[in-house]
Amino acid sequence: MSSEKEPEDKMNIKRINELARKAKTVGLTSEEADEQQRLRTEYLAAFRKGVKQKLDSIILVDEKGNQRSLRKDH
Repeated sequence: MSSEKEPEDKMNIKRINELARKAKTVGLTSEEADEQQRLRTEYLAAFRKGVKQKLDSIILVDEKGNQRSLRKDH
């Protein structure tokens, strides 16, 4: 193992995958099922936030050079 600390999101993904494998083989305790659901919820929230930030940073330019964001409410 490397001495560098893994980012939290990578550790969460590893744990989500560990719990998914365990769920398929021997099953999860109620605590593990709760942890799995919490980690999935946190991961999806972070993923959605990243996608939203990326989309919000995109600027479209038409043939006349007018710029506008992808969001209609801007």
